[in-house]
Parts: sequence; C-alpha cells; structure tokens
Amino acid sequence: MRCTGRWYHWLAVILFCILFASGCGKDEDVTVVYETENYNKDIYRGSLFAEDLCVVSQDISMEGAPDASGLHALALFDLNGRKTDCAYKVHERLFPASTTKIMTALLALKYGELSDMITVSANASSTNFAADESICGIKTGDQLTLLDLLRGLMMESGNDAAVAIAEYIAGSSEAFAQMMNDEARNLMATHTHFMNSNGLHDENHYTTAYDLYLIFQACIQYEEFVDIISTKQYTVEIKGADGQTRRDNWEQTNFYATGEAALPQNALIVGGKTGTTKKAGNCLILLEKDSKDDPYISIVMGAGSKELLYQNMTALINGIPVSE
Repeated sequence: MRCTGRWYHWLAVILFCILFASGCGKDEDVTVVYETENYNKDIYRGSLFAEDLCVVSQDISMEGAPDASGLHALALFDLNGRKTDCAYKVHERLFPASTTKIMTALLALKYGELSDMITVSANASSTNFAADESICGIKTGDQLTLLDLLRGLMMESGNDAAVAIAEYIAGSSEAFAQMMNDEARNLMATHTHFMNSNGLHDENHYTTAYDLYLIFQACIQYEEFVDIISTKQYTVEIKGADGQTRRDNWEQTNFYATGEAALPQNALIVGGKTGTTKKAGNCLILLEKDSKDDPYISIVMGAGSKELLYQNMTALINGIPVSE
C-alpha cells in the first residue's frame, strides 16, 4: 500500500509538471505575442492640441517693435514657424469691441449653410442701433443669404448682421452667446467670456489678445472667411419686405484696405477685423503673408487713436523678417 501511495504521489507530480509546462508555457507565449503586438509601440499616436499653434507665456521683445506702453496688448504670430515673434500683455483681460465678430463668423461657418436665405427680424434691424454704432443697413423683413450677412458682419462690421446671424444659428442672441462661450472653451480660449455677438460693451464681455489669436486662427481655416476679409468691396442684393430688391455697396473698415494708411513693407495684408469702443480703444487683428507666402497673424489692442493703431500695426508687421 505504501508503494502504491508513493507511486500515485510521483504520478501526480509528473502530471502537474507536464500540465504546467504545456499550459502555462502557452499562456506565456500568448501574453508575449499580445504585448508585442499591442504595447511595443507608441501608446499615443494622436496630435497634441497645441502642436500647430504658437504658444507664449510671457512678453517677448522684437527688434523694431512699436512702443507698447500705451497699448492694451499686441502680438505677432508666425503661423508656419509655430512661434510667437512679439508679445505684450497677451494674456491680460481686455474688451474686444467688434473683434468679437470673428467668433460670430466662426460659428456661422461651422454650423450654418452659407446659401440659406435669412429673413431679418425686428431685433436685427439697423434701426435698433445708435447712430455711432456700426451697421450694414439691413431692415426688418429683408431677405439675404448667410454668406451675405457674413460679408456685412466682417466688411461693414454690422452689429445688425451679427444679431441676424445669432438668431439664425441659435434662435436667440442669448443662446448664441452661450454657443460662443462653449466654442471658446473648445479652442482653449479660457480667458474669454462673451455676452453678445457684436461686441457692444458689457463689463462681462471680455477676452485676451492670445484668445483672439486662437479664434482667428480657427477662422482662417475656412476659405470663405479668408475670401471675405480679403475682398475690398462687395455689391449686395437685398430683397426687402415689400418684395423689391435693392443694392448696397459694402467695404472693409480697416485703413489698409481703404487706403487711409500706408501699407507695411514686409508683408502683404490679406485682411482682418477692426474694433473700437471707448473702453476697448482702437483694435485690429490681421492676417498677412510675407514674400514667401508664409502667413502671420498680428494684433494691436487698445490704441488711443486710429493713427496710433496703424502706426503700431505697421511697425509690428515690418518686424517680420525679410526673406533673402
């Protein structure tokens, strides 16, 4: 019996070893193969949010840059080089005035159909705005396309067009403002808060020069946006509430386009957006291209006068290196 028991004992040990060598060995092989196929590679192959953006954490000086002491902020961004060439107070809170409208345009391009025919409501009528507030002259019952409203928004800086776009996209100005804030967060423009689609002053309506860069950078990804800001003059046809069609001529508001300011030497101005209120000062954000067709974004915020605005902007753009 003792011999038989010993025999069973050794038989159990042998069987255990066989099972361990075969079973566990196979599990180990499977594990090695799986790890080789799935873990022996880059864990993250996506793109980082900021890898195509210019980043800046502090002021950056540039040879030939304007004296920024009297400004709210200024910046020059080299888009292809993905670097900030010049920066002054780009993360400080400021009032954007009508540069707000680049976000309005972005949402229209992202969520609207440019060919849609829109009927202007009483809320969006130009008669609702003060004499010193920019309008493109649309009236209650007018019908025009979203594309035309975008031209009125960006070229004539129409506060009326901004309201019409807001109501078309979101149903109301209040709902559209929430969309603007949501989109700002999506773009990581985290120091921005919008109260309206046109930039009329509100203490809770603010941004930074860097956040404006992020929004403008998103806008210029749309060919239609670049086409609008680079068009100096446009003749629009508007069907009125009476069924009659009238024509109006819309032009850009920036002085480089109108010929009221001498053009910079180191880059070709594509276009951009102006903005002016008493508290915001005179503001301008532009897209320009150097002699190699490389794009730049330049921003001047809070100049004390139009003359100073364009003097500073010209000096900033002339700081772009001249290609050999």
